[in-house]
Amino acid sequence: MEHLPVEVIGNILSRLKAARDVVIASATCKKWREAWRNHLHTLSFNSNDWSVYHDLAPSRLEILITQTIFQTTALQCLSIFMDDVDEFSAAPVIAWLMYTRDTLRQLHYNVRTTPNVNIIEKCSRQKLEVLSLAHNSVTGVEPSYQKFPCLKSLSLSYVSISALDLSLLLTACPKLQNLTLINPDIAMSDAQAIMELNSSSLKDIYVEAVSLDKFILEADSIENLHLKDCTLEAFELIGKGSLRVLKIDDVSVLHLDIGENTENLQIVDVSSFTIMWPKFYNMISKSSNLKRLRLWGVVFDDEDEVVDLETVSVCFPRLSHLSLSYDLRDVCGLQGTSPLENVVVLELGWTIISDLFSDWVAGLLERCPNLKKLVICGVVSEVKSHEECQVLASFTSSIVRLMRKYMRVEVQFEYE
Repeated sequence: MEHLPVEVIGNILSRLKAARDVVIASATCKKWREAWRNHLHTLSFNSNDWSVYHDLAPSRLEILITQTIFQTTALQCLSIFMDDVDEFSAAPVIAWLMYTRDTLRQLHYNVRTTPNVNIIEKCSRQKLEVLSLAHNSVTGVEPSYQKFPCLKSLSLSYVSISALDLSLLLTACPKLQNLTLINPDIAMSDAQAIMELNSSSLKDIYVEAVSLDKFILEADSIENLHLKDCTLEAFELIGKGSLRVLKIDDVSVLHLDIGENTENLQIVDVSSFTIMWPKFYNMISKSSNLKRLRLWGVVFDDEDEVVDLETVSVCFPRLSHLSLSYDLRDVCGLQGTSPLENVVVLELGWTIISDLFSDWVAGLLERCPNLKKLVICGVVSEVKSHEECQVLASFTSSIVRLMRKYMRVEVQFEYE
């Protein structure tokens, strides 16, 4: 160990991440203390790493963090996640940011400050590549002055920011590729809640718990779009057909528009969502490269609508993974004869188990000649009547009989 270069020791200490572990390890000898001072590049203060953090007052934590950071000279990644701390004073937070700003590449920070510290201002015009903020406020963004020339990933969770400042912030990040918005408090300048974001470099966006009248995203390079737990009257994506992954999870939206150029779409994953099948199908119908289609727990706007497997098989010839779970009625959507030639994984789920579900499974198996794996998912309540137990038993027996015809197919049951 004594022959290890200090740079290697610095990498070893950095892999520990947790500040307490790094401090203890650096006390090994003089050489390790030198590596701590000059070659440590990653440091994390997380309330889950050490139980003592929970017992310390915020002022004591501020001193501890300050003393630790100020013993280093080459920090590139600083993470401060203290869930039990209501707030830090502004002065020490500013000191941490100013001390590390010349070398810092990643900053993860989730503690409120009093008074509020404009972290965007303190971190701009530097080499920051990843910025993750939570429980803070962002105000007065000036893209002509507060530039982030190297920022590639931005995450804002429970952050208070106006729609205008968020738009300006994206303008200040010419290399931004990943954007995460989780339950932001978005202030609007007028009565109608409309947010417009524009980024030519953005590739991946995740939006959770956002309520707006209209959300317009203009992103020429977008590849991954994930909306979760959102309430929107309208969402519009303006791009150039680069979208590859579309995920919609428990979203209420009256008008959804992802553009006409969907040729590159490969994955569509929709769950807990009300859809009009003809309109939804028309939106993705040009996605001839689609490989995964998941419609899970979806509700059809018209009770007579179902997923039309004939159109699915014809329009998505490369489909290899198909996942379906919705309320089966008298019509299962099994009309037609076109096979799903390339489907190798079939995942099916029920809302209400019945004989109709067994018939649906059988019909789908016939349409998938090259199937390798079948996954059946369902919800089993803790208390079941004798009749419900009989239905479940009958279903299990029917599946056992059915799968004797498909010995090559692996069967997996997932109940919750």
